Amino acid sequence: MSTERIYLSSPDVGAEEEAAVIRAMRSGWIAPLGPEVEAFEREMAEYTGRAHAVALSSGTAALHLALLALGVGPGTVVLTSTMTFAATANAIVYTGASPVFVDCDTTGNMDPELLRQALEDQLAQGHKVSAIIPVDLLGKVADYDSIESIAALHGIPVISDAAESLGAVRGGRPAGGAGLAAAISFNGNKIMTTSGGGMLVTDDAELAQHVRYLSTQARQPVVHYEHTDIGYNYRLSNILAALGRAQLARLDEMIERRRTWRRRYRELFEQIPGTEIFGGEDGATGGSTRDNFWLTSILVDPQRAGWSARGLQEHLAALNIEARPLWKPMHLQPVFRDAVSYVTGQSEGYFNAGISLPSGSSLSDEQFDSIVRAVTEYVGSSAYVEGSGHAR
Repeated sequence: MSTERIYLSSPDVGAEEEAAVIRAMRSGWIAPLGPEVEAFEREMAEYTGRAHAVALSSGTAALHLALLALGVGPGTVVLTSTMTFAATANAIVYTGASPVFVDCDTTGNMDPELLRQALEDQLAQGHKVSAIIPVDLLGKVADYDSIESIAALHGIPVISDAAESLGAVRGGRPAGGAGLAAAISFNGNKIMTTSGGGMLVTDDAELAQHVRYLSTQARQPVVHYEHTDIGYNYRLSNILAALGRAQLARLDEMIERRRTWRRRYRELFEQIPGTEIFGGEDGATGGSTRDNFWLTSILVDPQRAGWSARGLQEHLAALNIEARPLWKPMHLQPVFRDAVSYVTGQSEGYFNAGISLPSGSSLSDEQFDSIVRAVTEYVGSSAYVEGSGHAR
């Protein structure tokens, strides 16, 4: 067993990030807000092709405030992906609205046709649908062209949960560029990190202004503390924004590092019967549609492979290598057992058959070779030439 744990997606920070944090500390702007926050917002807006950005304490905060700014609340429903992390659904519940879950297609993202059926059914039942939140799963942008067309027929706003997809592109539009607004996460395991943090991006100046207002405890612009609305302590600190700026400057190179692991995983599992890389094609470097390679996951057919995704996960865990199942769908979570859902079984099948493997840009070649040895040991394959990056 290895004494050094290999993580799924560790933060990738170095000298540039250290210098940025020291710069922010020496500036005297220690408390939340400051020039690093303002610069980080400008740079992230430009990167996502948006007019405005608001730096926040988490991607969850971005979703929560976007919903509140749209007037989402009790007595309304929000349609969202069932194949996601709990934060997406939790943000809906924070507002008092009810989440309605929609299953995925073969990419793992929201199925547009099923969304259309769910939306029409909810409206036919007399429910007020206040928003739609598709989720970009594991670094692949959802089909927003179709989703936005469906939503527009009924005048319903779309908020993109782009927490996992920063740096990806679909049809020439970058992740975060779809919907009335989009939420981005900078959690420690994401493609880039501010330790903890997030961002709301939008082209709507009024929405950005209202989110900024709510995120600073809804303070009125007077000398004393005056409040006419309930606000939230959701702003990002100046120091963390400096860290984010350094990360953003390195983002494309970090994505390329993860692309290397995806390529090598493909070469490995192409030689192993009963397995495939989850999510389909990756897209070409510089192409109009491409993944950000946040996590590489595989699907395992136990009957063809002779082993299961859970068995591999347990084997890796015994060797101190972190691997996880794909997201357990929200409609299967005990906390949402009473929620309405429109499902085909696609996401449940992926949860049962899928496993995410270490994919971080901070992985070393030696660590990756350890992962390959562990996998081939478990499946009994000798199709990989250790250290070469090529299948035999």
